[in-house]
Amino acid sequence: MHRILITGNSGSGKSTMAAQVAAEYGLPHLDLDTLAWERFAVRRPLDDSVAAIRAFLDRNPEWVIEGCYADLIETSFPWRPELVLLHPGCDVCVQNCRDRPHEAHKYPTKEEQDRRLSFLLQWVSDYYERDGPMSLRGHLDLFERYDGVKRIVTDLNDA
Repeated sequence: MHRILITGNSGSGKSTMAAQVAAEYGLPHLDLDTLAWERFAVRRPLDDSVAAIRAFLDRNPEWVIEGCYADLIETSFPWRPELVLLHPGCDVCVQNCRDRPHEAHKYPTKEEQDRRLSFLLQWVSDYYERDGPMSLRGHLDLFERYDGVKRIVTDLNDA
């Protein structure tokens, strides 16, 4: 049974890896960005996001879920997934963000996405110093607390 959680910094390759895994095994793919935000920079209430994740998990026996939200990712732990922490380093994450194609599920236009790039690059850089569920510390804490199958990937070519 394939149940896979992928987390890491913005630009770490979560969406790319999740899309590849979903295609390879024919799995439904949940991008937590679609459940975490009401609109730009405004988070949905945590309980609403958790309820939406649980509904997805109840509907799908196998899946791949990706996102940078340790507080949401933990919701799936009772389903005993494999946890993958992508940790390629800041330079890789920054370059991946610069190279991103238009993410229509997040931004109505490529121009709007590009206008927000400087904010995103600062967010990526701050990942290593900030605290909370969307930080390296938060992800490492989540990783350490999880007692299931887990791995840290520093190079997507080795995944």
